[in-house]
Amino acid sequence: MQVIIPAAGYATRLYPLTKDKPKALLDVKGKPILEHIVNRICELPDVEKISIVSNDKYFNNFKEWAQDFSCPVPINVLNDGTTSNDDRKGQVGDILFTIEQEKIDSDLLVVAGDNIFNFSLKPAYNFFREKNVVVNAFWDSKSIETAKQQGSATVDENNRITEFLEKSPNPKTTFISLGIYFLPRFKRFVEEGNDPDKMGYFMIWLIENSNPHGFVYEEKWFDIGWHSALEKARKEFVP
Repeated sequence: MQVIIPAAGYATRLYPLTKDKPKALLDVKGKPILEHIVNRICELPDVEKISIVSNDKYFNNFKEWAQDFSCPVPINVLNDGTTSNDDRKGQVGDILFTIEQEKIDSDLLVVAGDNIFNFSLKPAYNFFREKNVVVNAFWDSKSIETAKQQGSATVDENNRITEFLEKSPNPKTTFISLGIYFLPRFKRFVEEGNDPDKMGYFMIWLIENSNPHGFVYEEKWFDIGWHSALEKARKEFVP
């Protein structure tokens, strides 16, 4: 299995903290957010390589971090060549970019580079291995208001995803996407001309074209998208 960590956003809502530093390298509990994510990934049994996708603005920040970070799995940092929100590839575009650059032809784990979590990836990984289908990890936010701000999903009694709504004003459940995806296949979505900006659009497409499943966590998850969310993570995240 190979891993992609999309981290090519510009995090303008976190200025001035992210004016010269990417969001994924902001400190939480004495380590960069990215380090916490990589440590969780490295708990999985068959990870071959981790690819981190940056934009041009923050590429050197990530390269310097990777040179100083000791990891049992090889880490590669890629520059998607974009310089602003106006020319960004989007999360799906960056994943496809990495697949093509790294010639990835194996099972894939995608973990967003701007969130951390108080749980192990092993249960979702084991579920993926058992089902051999696309698996999207969800968090039960227990809050409709929170679900309105995220991608939310409906899951049936067999854990199959039956509906996915991207930032809907009327979410049907409190299950929100964590930006964690186990993927046995990927490229066809973009080849058909679909919107590459958000993984939520990919999940909607999958429901119509495949058999995606969800794995629901209840332990805490933190989306580091704005200042108050960062402060909450600094208080409540458990390394």
